[in-house]
Amino acid sequence: MQSKIWDLDEARRLNIISAALQEFATMGYASASTNVIANKAGISKPLMFHYIGSKKELFLFLYDYCLEFLQKEYFGKINKGEKDIFARLTNTCLLKIEVLLKYPWIFDFVRMVTAENSGEVAEIISQKQWEVENTSFAEFFGDIETIHFKEGLDIEKAKELIFWAVSGYATKVLENQRGSSLLNMDYEAIKNEFAAYIAELKKAFYR
Repeated sequence: MQSKIWDLDEARRLNIISAALQEFATMGYASASTNVIANKAGISKPLMFHYIGSKKELFLFLYDYCLEFLQKEYFGKINKGEKDIFARLTNTCLLKIEVLLKYPWIFDFVRMVTAENSGEVAEIISQKQWEVENTSFAEFFGDIETIHFKEGLDIEKAKELIFWAVSGYATKVLENQRGSSLLNMDYEAIKNEFAAYIAELKKAFYR
């Protein structure tokens, strides 16, 4: 991932990354404004372009950066030794919240990329996008135990429903916190609430 942005000090680099993630995630590639990104990052636009090259280069850098970051800090930390779907998802939900503490818009950005159809970048990201979509679900559920599921369930569909429910909870936590500081999250309250939701999901899907 070669880019002049690595020549910047860490604080300024992270400011640009965070501002760009939010702008692209909320506006999409075509409508995203580099003026807004520079202003939010607290850097002049000419200086920012000296380090990022162009809007297109910044977007593609962000995509590669996010994939590498998520592989290291999210997918790479999933406890693969835990075979129970609910225990594993408890782990992944809390990991997701930790990731969001650093980059509140990272998952929104990745979701936006999957729907991006701008000709300027769509062809370049399409292959990487396909690889991510076809490996991430397997990363979560490829070796999950199924013996506890109720008889008669379509197990694969049940797994997807559980995954969507838990992902939705993590998204709800983020949305509730965006108006205030993520640093003020009450982790114990979140864990207790999440445990209550997991208990209800178990009633629905487990024997």
